[in-house]
Amino acid sequence: MMIILLLIAGFISGMTIPVQTSINSRLGLQVKSPYIASAISFLVGTLVLLLVSLLAEPHLASDIGLLSSIPWWMLIGGGFLGVFYLTSNILLLPRLGSALTVVVTLLGQMIMALSIDHFGWFHVPVHELNGPRLIGIGLMLVGVFVIKKY
Repeated sequence: MMIILLLIAGFISGMTIPVQTSINSRLGLQVKSPYIASAISFLVGTLVLLLVSLLAEPHLASDIGLLSSIPWWMLIGGGFLGVFYLTSNILLLPRLGSALTVVVTLLGQMIMALSIDHFGWFHVPVHELNGPRLIGIGLMLVGVFVIKKY
């Protein structure tokens, strides 16, 4: 039962990506810059996340000293890649449309996720690449072409 709830949560989370991309794209038009739109989005997200973190984890302030023991690439990498992803979506959506933007980025996510699983990068448990997984990627690639054509 728990796995079903987690899958539903993941599904709903996935539904937010095209909504967020559409909103941020419109914001980019309003402020006349996809980069400023991305910055505003991250600023608001940071403030909301900070508030949620302080409410959900009151010990957060005492754990802030742990930052110095975390490798630099962990502290910087996620944020940098998040900025790249969000800003790319803002730039792509007006040119590709919502559906094609989402399916192309999902294809990229799946290819990278399969690579991470296959090689066990970042200490992720290894799940070797196999025929059914390759078929799944192939079907997603077909989906890109179908959405592009129609």
